[in-house]
Amino acid sequence: MPFERSATVLPGGNVLAESGPMRLVISASIGKVLQTTTALRAAEESFGFLERVARHRKLLGRHFLDRREEIKDPLVLRMINSVVTVGDEDLTPMAAVAGTIADEVADFLFERGMTKVVVDNGGDVAIRADRDAPITVGIRPDVGDRTLSHVIGLDPDLPSYGVATSGLGGRSLTRGIASAATVVARTASLADAAATAIANASFLEDEQVFRRPAEDLDPYTDIPGLDITVKVVPLSEEKKSMAVSKAIRRAEELVRRDVILGAFVAVQGKVEMTQYVRDRLVQQP
Repeated sequence: MPFERSATVLPGGNVLAESGPMRLVISASIGKVLQTTTALRAAEESFGFLERVARHRKLLGRHFLDRREEIKDPLVLRMINSVVTVGDEDLTPMAAVAGTIADEVADFLFERGMTKVVVDNGGDVAIRADRDAPITVGIRPDVGDRTLSHVIGLDPDLPSYGVATSGLGGRSLTRGIASAATVVARTASLADAAATAIANASFLEDEQVFRRPAEDLDPYTDIPGLDITVKVVPLSEEKKSMAVSKAIRRAEELVRRDVILGAFVAVQGKVEMTQYVRDRLVQQP
């Protein structure tokens, strides 16, 4: 059954595109002038991207697909390749779905002459820009709280960035205990998959951590048989540090392999970040 869809111009000129589980906020401009008509065109394109994912949903719910050369849809391949590149065996290509759709919409706009594009798909953000000054990005230490704790500036030398966050209390299931794991990469597709893997890496066994099988929480889950974190009561400072360290080690491994640029991890107020993020802080509380 096709998803219901709507595209709405928000106050200020950005566009909200909603269809099924997708909620995109699209900002597109040339110079300082918002291009609302073009953003509405991109919203219509986004509905087609979501439908392509839906058509391949069974395929995309499988772990590490073989024979990728037989897959013709470039959007589907982008999802698969991002997850394979991250290299976490617990992930299926659905771990990159939100970021990949954000990338596709952002590329559609940038290819049509926009000089600054920001596409936010539920917190997974694709950025395309031709500019001389950094773009600032806020970081939340808890996916369930919109309060920002840090702001970083993304260098103008790259035209494409992706920023994605995963963690306990977010819209996706997590196997870890991170309150937030935020990743900066060259694409939102890679950032999305990597954020999931880094958040998963924060898990530690503790009587304060409660888990349930994924299929108990979502009968349509793509990761049946895996335990998902559902609640974490306050941990000791030692346990928080252990969880953050595990996640940061995973992030640093992805940095060394040039999969991501940097990451920020928080567990119940305990925060750590890779050098890339630390070097670009423009504001700290």
